Amino acid sequence: MKITYPHMGYSYIAFKMLINDLGYEPVVPPEPSKRTIDLGARYAPEFACIPYKVLLGTYLETIEMGAEMAISSGGVGPCRAGYYGVMHQKILNELGYDFKVFILEPPQSNYLDFIKKLKVLKPSVMSWRTFIQLIKKGYSKLEAIDEMEFLMYRFMPYEISKGDTARAFKIALDMLDQAQTEDEIEDARWECRKVMAKVPQDRSRDPLKIGIIGEIYVVLEPAVNFYIQKTLGEMGVYTDRSIWLTSYAQKNVVVEGKVGERDIHEMAHPYLNEMIGGHGINSIGEIVIYAKGGYDGVIQLAPFSCIPEIMAKGIVPRVSREEGIPVMTIFIDEQTAAAGVLTRLEAFLDLLQRRREQKTVKERLA
Repeated sequence: MKITYPHMGYSYIAFKMLINDLGYEPVVPPEPSKRTIDLGARYAPEFACIPYKVLLGTYLETIEMGAEMAISSGGVGPCRAGYYGVMHQKILNELGYDFKVFILEPPQSNYLDFIKKLKVLKPSVMSWRTFIQLIKKGYSKLEAIDEMEFLMYRFMPYEISKGDTARAFKIALDMLDQAQTEDEIEDARWECRKVMAKVPQDRSRDPLKIGIIGEIYVVLEPAVNFYIQKTLGEMGVYTDRSIWLTSYAQKNVVVEGKVGERDIHEMAHPYLNEMIGGHGINSIGEIVIYAKGGYDGVIQLAPFSCIPEIMAKGIVPRVSREEGIPVMTIFIDEQTAAAGVLTRLEAFLDLLQRRREQKTVKERLA
């Protein structure tokens, strides 16, 4: 069977290995492009969010590549993501495609259903022990990928020659892609750290610090958010992203209710004390955390029409004012243009730089 999956950042490298290890043929989804979005928007409901349209477009593109099934995650709570799989399947069936959208719901919503679906994915000749070991191996590669991306954004504002960090990251990704056993993955991880650390840096710089929050898909998929973190890094800005795929998996699959998640919700409680779905409550709590961490500003990324992020956006002005940190919200849909996003980024950085300079002057006069 030929199996595909959503394109979400650089995670496709780990999922490709896992599907291949399970004995299926992986169909690596292409990076989301204008064609992907156009295909999804053509058949999706008008006010569906951009992740919905990108996923639908991705399925259509991978069907052209021979994919027979897609594996994706579901969702619970007020966010409409829980309906994605059902709606995608219905649309693809109406278009005449013999294609299965296989949805894995968060296990805490129904553990029995989660185990039944894992049983469907597990080849009958494979033991559960081997199956679980392969999943763990895939997760270890995913952790290594996240770590290299994390280092890239940490090093970018200090790189002496523009583009060196991005090139080192690409080398690291290629090394991790080639690693197929647990030992190879661990060895590659160490070698990748060395490759990233060799990038010449100027640590005397004091870059602006910006936190990036919002809905998980538009935060994690650079092709959808116009490579905002890479763009900021090359502009000399230090960025920190609130969401990583491995931390999301830990919260929803491995360690439900971990301390970090509780801390975020506690920070949000003075402003928002209700579960509004998606990452809405997280967006509020993370603004507070970035403010207390000394960051200069925060950027909220959200799909246009995303209900949880729209609700959070209504609270953001008060949080920004009371916590003393500027917040810029960027809503993204198929009409959003890279030039417009870049213009807004440049204006936001100018504001943050003037604000920092004014603060420095006040501290000197005090």
